[in-house]
Amino acid sequence: MIARNLTADVLAALSDSPVVLLNGARQAGKSTLARGLAEGAHPARYLTLDDATVLAAARADPDGFVQALEGAVVLDEVQRAPELFRAIKAEVDRDRRPGRFLLTGSADALLLPNLSESLVGRMEILTLWPFSQGELDGRQEGFVDALFADELPALGVDEPTGQVGLWERVLRGGYPEVVGRAEAKRRRAWFNAYVTTLLQRDVRDLANIEGLTAMPRLLSLLAARASATLNYAEVSRSSGLPQTTLKRYMTLLETTFLIKTLPAWHGNLGKRLVKAPKLLLTDTGLAAHLVGLGEVPPQAGQALPGALLENFVAMEVAKQIAWSAHQPSLFHFRTQTGQEIDLVLEEAAGRLVGLEVKAGTSLSRRDFKGLETLAEARPEAFRRGVVLYGGAEVVGFAPRLHAVPLRALWTW
Repeated sequence: MIARNLTADVLAALSDSPVVLLNGARQAGKSTLARGLAEGAHPARYLTLDDATVLAAARADPDGFVQALEGAVVLDEVQRAPELFRAIKAEVDRDRRPGRFLLTGSADALLLPNLSESLVGRMEILTLWPFSQGELDGRQEGFVDALFADELPALGVDEPTGQVGLWERVLRGGYPEVVGRAEAKRRRAWFNAYVTTLLQRDVRDLANIEGLTAMPRLLSLLAARASATLNYAEVSRSSGLPQTTLKRYMTLLETTFLIKTLPAWHGNLGKRLVKAPKLLLTDTGLAAHLVGLGEVPPQAGQALPGALLENFVAMEVAKQIAWSAHQPSLFHFRTQTGQEIDLVLEEAAGRLVGLEVKAGTSLSRRDFKGLETLAEARPEAFRRGVVLYGGAEVVGFAPRLHAVPLRALWTW
């Protein structure tokens, strides 16, 4: 079984919090991780609400169901019985021993206020994304922490990742079921079934409405706009959905971890910034499938589409933030005059790192223009700017400005 880099954080949360919610997309590996902990490092009884009998009992009498549980327990797919959250709150208020409840859910509790608010101060929430590249390679990445270090670390002796290797990583994505399928045809079959099942079950359950037939096409439209600034008016025109309906559907897709929006960074720059969020698909394997990129192109030197590569890097950084020591927030940056930075990482103390993504194997000083803009605007907070590129060497272009090979993302 592939080790998950979030395991230590889950165990730490269980050591001092009465309720821990591990949420994330369906088929991201939550149940496997929770069951593994219940059978080993955190002994507990495992119950899944995907079981019809368990679900019926939890819905019929949530208070009686929770009160009958003895010792530590894992409740899998808890979003299927939201009635349980208030019952768990009452039980925790009676007995606040840490580690009593490990919950897993395929809906983002932070976007479901009725669920999260009922356990405020009693529950720690952790998000498990599909496999990171480091997890697939058997290592815990330290790229995010390295960006804030005094000196960038050496790159190591791993073989450089060529374009074909990078294509394979991006098109594979991180869903455990897909990782084990070598043939592109079998990966396509899984993605088709996954989207259909998720939209017909989880999204419909959350929305409690029928008529979601527009969702698959909308998801494909969004995949074609990955890494772009989100323009609701344009997507509304392209999809034929009124903006009110579109925004509701977008919330459902974000709640079920199919998409992620990246807010704009807006420090005290004294300039007007573009405030619209940037759109990401949470898995580039799924994004590539939705836009018809199913396998590595026959031309070995063909570069990845820049938007898909940027999406890949953004999600790998988001995954690593979950176990990083610095825990920065993630943004994008763009001014009205067109200066932009793909990713901005900001620590709680205010230190900033800018991150640009380029598919090419060589760079020029022009590729650092956006990073220089941020450095000039916030010199006291700017830690460094990094351009990730397809080359093989770490190169300093100026103080605090560096070109770094893309493979550092999963090898540092």
